[in-house]
Amino acid sequence: MTNKTTRHHVSQEKLPVSMTQFIENMKSRFGQSGDIIYRELTLGAIPTVMVYIEGMGDPRLLIEAIHADLPLFIEFPNQSPEVRMKMLKELTITMGKVGEASTFQEVEGKLLSGNTIIFMDGTSTSLYVGTEALKQRGVEEASSQSVVRGPREGFTESLRENTALVRRRIQSPRLRIEERTVGEHTNTLMAVMYVDGLYDIEVLDELRRRLDEIKLDSVLESNYIEEMIQDHRYSPFPTVYNSERPDVIASALLEGRIAIFVEGTPFVLVVPALFVQLFQSSEDYYQRWDFASLVRLLRYLCFGIALLTPSLYIAITTFHQEMLPTNLLTSLIGQREGVPFPAFIEALIMEITFEILREAGIRLPKSIGQSVSIVGTLVIGQAAVEAGLVSAAMVIVVSITAIANFALPSFNIGISVRILRFGLMGIAASFGLYGMIIGMIIIGLHLCSLQSMGVPYMSSFAPIRWRSQKDALLRMSRHSMKKYVTKSKP
Repeated sequence: MTNKTTRHHVSQEKLPVSMTQFIENMKSRFGQSGDIIYRELTLGAIPTVMVYIEGMGDPRLLIEAIHADLPLFIEFPNQSPEVRMKMLKELTITMGKVGEASTFQEVEGKLLSGNTIIFMDGTSTSLYVGTEALKQRGVEEASSQSVVRGPREGFTESLRENTALVRRRIQSPRLRIEERTVGEHTNTLMAVMYVDGLYDIEVLDELRRRLDEIKLDSVLESNYIEEMIQDHRYSPFPTVYNSERPDVIASALLEGRIAIFVEGTPFVLVVPALFVQLFQSSEDYYQRWDFASLVRLLRYLCFGIALLTPSLYIAITTFHQEMLPTNLLTSLIGQREGVPFPAFIEALIMEITFEILREAGIRLPKSIGQSVSIVGTLVIGQAAVEAGLVSAAMVIVVSITAIANFALPSFNIGISVRILRFGLMGIAASFGLYGMIIGMIIIGLHLCSLQSMGVPYMSSFAPIRWRSQKDALLRMSRHSMKKYVTKSKP
């Protein structure tokens, strides 16, 4: 799906005074759409129309309130339409959100958001009433970031419900929300959330500048925003973090970060994103500190295994056989005796096959997807070994690599590892361990050069920050961690 980045200037067209002309203009704009309902009624001899979208707005309570106060309008028949509109707004409508719209562009935006529009003949303004009734998916457990201990709530596709889930955890008047719309045709609502006094004002100003520069025809998911505000578009490493867990977003806000909510998606963006953040799980703070520290170290180990194991196997078996013990070397030679391909092609075949099985397991229906993945992996792996296409050792290496990749808590860092792994495999097949070392140096230099909203990506390692080390590689006890407040707005 492509997006045009051009934005056409639309002049603001004022509403007419005639109700008949208003209805004709609305029907012309929406192309006689069958889901646009025009409910005409009379309020004290003044023709009035209520407009709403069936399925998105539910004006039943509003209609009941107007009918209940209908004698009040009949009792004063000589009142002007402006006075009746004021009575309608201040006395009759007791629902939560009520406002005025004086242009067709405003009316369109409010109507498409699920509001009900009320237009009274003889006035040049209309009222919009919050009657949103779009059915949303209920709050369920987050599927992409599951935990053993901790909250089971996950975000939904409703922006307002998502912000409420965070506000329920941070019950502070210092929690700020800035709303705006993006997308020329979709008019997608988004919200920027931060805690006053904790955020970095330079980061917030930079974020506002980048959001103001977004010019897209449509925004259907938070990734549209992520790609437009990220610092390094060609880097394999994510510089914008995302999560569908309210407790993770609340924790990030209390650390001085800024969250970005987008209507229609359960994934919330967080900036700035740091490399260490990709290895942290919300469960780290719901378990004992010593156990959480060991598990976090295990994740870093899994990162190294998932990134380097295939290339290390290729380099050693191709160039550095003297590094292996004699018994192990003899066993590997015996396994590879009938294999017609070099180690690199062998690893490439297995890695691509596993990626195909992974994608097939995701796309297939849940009832059979997992079974196909497991059975396919076992059958294909066993058949490939018996057919002599790959060695048993290579199947073990690819399996360990895949399991280590799944142990990473962030899906984005898993994708980065999968991309870099193929490059390191090619370098190892060409230059051995020396090429691997050069490749790792290049990756390290690239990581140190990255920034997220102007913040060094490798903080707190490069530049090193000693007071942040208590929650970097390890998660120290709460008694030893002190409050750290970032540079913020005075």
